Amino acid sequence: MKISRRVSGIKISAIKEMPLIASQVEGCVSLGQGVPSFATPPHIVAAVHQALTQGDWAGKYSLQPGMVELRRAVAEYLARERGLEYDPLTEIGITVGAMEGLLTAFLTLVDQDDEVLVPDPTYEPHLEQIRLAQGTPVFVPLNSGDWGLDPELYRAAVTPNTKALVLCNPANPTGKFYTDREVRALTRLARQHDLFIISDETYEHLVYDGPGPLAPASLSDVRDRVVTVGSFSKKYAMTGWRVGYAAAPAEIMAQLMKVHDSAAICAPTPSQVAALAALAGPQDVVAEMKGQLAQRRELICRRLDRLSAYFSYIRPQGAYYLLARYVFTDDLSRDLAVRLIREARVITIPGSSFGPGGEGHLRLSYGGEPEEINEAFDRLEMWLEGV
Repeated sequence: MKISRRVSGIKISAIKEMPLIASQVEGCVSLGQGVPSFATPPHIVAAVHQALTQGDWAGKYSLQPGMVELRRAVAEYLARERGLEYDPLTEIGITVGAMEGLLTAFLTLVDQDDEVLVPDPTYEPHLEQIRLAQGTPVFVPLNSGDWGLDPELYRAAVTPNTKALVLCNPANPTGKFYTDREVRALTRLARQHDLFIISDETYEHLVYDGPGPLAPASLSDVRDRVVTVGSFSKKYAMTGWRVGYAAAPAEIMAQLMKVHDSAAICAPTPSQVAALAALAGPQDVVAEMKGQLAQRRELICRRLDRLSAYFSYIRPQGAYYLLARYVFTDDLSRDLAVRLIREARVITIPGSSFGPGGEGHLRLSYGGEPEEINEAFDRLEMWLEGV
């Protein structure tokens, strides 16, 4: 079959592949895919129910860039919470989850053979989206001691073909929170070398030990080169609703919306209603979920500490992931992850899928219920006894 090179050159994310493998093994428990266990808050569901039952507009297309009310609510949120000033009519677009927002950004900004700097390890779908845009991801190693950014390594990675850099803060898969100093170092690099910044802010609300991350677009000297992408999925337990947003200067947003129109026309209108209810409704649900995730972070760290002869890890500061380095086998991480599914009935994600720096690690998620986390580690302990 004469499949296009752009599609032949990408692969299904291991984040999705491991649950597919596990679907053939009865009774697996998951430390894998990053889905928070919480139900969508009732006031969000009620708002959608009301919209669908009291008129027919919610079952139809919205405006291509999204409902005006929702774009205004996103703009107000970004100004109030993130220090970002955007015109809701020309600089904000509602997307089919953050994933579509990110893909539209890469397709808009990256040409064939353009290079995009990514931290190593990094979120795997960023890599495939860059490749789908026919660009080349360039891995910049993170510091092995704390997963921090090294500005000099970024500087050394820049070539005449470098077009953009990607920042996800807090980071998936490491759970690392990049400091203001680290973020400013990357923005200076982008300004000096005329690079775009694609800022994936899916987890900006999930920093456990201090204030939230610095938004690159809040810095006036680089605002014109930043595309900010946000999500409702994790913050409001809305992963299945598939709604997010992109924010960028008007001239960039106009181009992003051309891609968005070709791909999706608009985000699902019922999901936009849900997103508007999420922003307008009580925010104590966000704090409650964050508090529970903080407790689960403590739980997974305690369970890993009991397995210190088998794993080492860097304590996560945000999101709900960590990379655990295994020291009990020379197996490649994908081989080990498949073994754990088939022999221990525990789903993990191989670190190699996140870049060369992830090899020798497994990504573990603590988004699941405490009972599921404990059951997974009980099984791991029993399996490790027989290794």
